Amino acid sequence: MNQESIATTIIELEKVALEKLNKGNPSGYLDIYADDITYFDPFQEKRFDGFKSIQTFYKSLEGTIYVEQYEMIDPVVQIAGELAVLSFNLVSHIGNDIFREKCTEVYKQQPDKQWKIIHSHWSIVTSMNKKE
Repeated sequence: MNQESIATTIIELEKVALEKLNKGNPSGYLDIYADDITYFDPFQEKRFDGFKSIQTFYKSLEGTIYVEQYEMIDPVVQIAGELAVLSFNLVSHIGNDIFREKCTEVYKQQPDKQWKIIHSHWSIVTSMNKKE
């Protein structure tokens, strides 16, 4: 598989997971998480370690998320051997609100040649307030 097709595959995996999550179903991400994943959620204080901890957390989110429209902005995939790093900005439209995030996902090609996320880091885009 050449680098362009790997990048296309990684971005497509992410989009499929986002589509499901945006309809209240986090299973799309669970399908592409490795057993040894580490995950930083922007609303949680500590990192999640391992698939089981994220699975438990995601069960609490089922049916609570509904995103009407989203934009994955400037996705970039950097490939190094069996690792691929996807980074992008995400703009989600929820009712009259617009929610902006930054994401970095580290994918690793598994022995069965499937790409799975071994590390995920989401953060909220905020603006600095000027001092008066």
